[in-house]
Amino acid sequence: MAIHSLPSADESTGDDIVAEINITPLTDIFLVLLIIFMVTTSVISSQGKEVDLPSSAVASQTPAGVTVTLSADEQIAVDGQIVKDDQLAPALEAALAKAKDKVVILRGDRDVVLGRAVGILDVAQEAGAKGIALATKPPGPGEKKAGAKK
Repeated sequence: MAIHSLPSADESTGDDIVAEINITPLTDIFLVLLIIFMVTTSVISSQGKEVDLPSSAVASQTPAGVTVTLSADEQIAVDGQIVKDDQLAPALEAALAKAKDKVVILRGDRDVVLGRAVGILDVAQEAGAKGIALATKPPGPGEKKAGAKK
């Protein structure tokens, strides 16, 4: 029997094992995932209806709750999901059941007729809302307050 000793640092056996991790494919995957998340986030944030909110000089922080959006073209959305008039009450009941705060925030376009907004808030109270709020935006430069005379 022959006795084999371990090779010294000078000797090369040709059976060397490469013991390093190639991270190039890993970084490629991470960069692709980053791009996918960036694109989907921008698409998700722009899915909501464009609503021209009325301005208010004393607007406070909007409470958390169920958001009902009423666009200028009379489309209603409950928490981002478009619903028909006859499905508003069941959709509100389901959303209020899941919500921590039983508050309905109405985001109505400034061109919406007041009677339509009041009707939606009435349905919200029948669906179990404990409070209602109106979403506004701060006035821009040059805008007058809502009650100011021209």
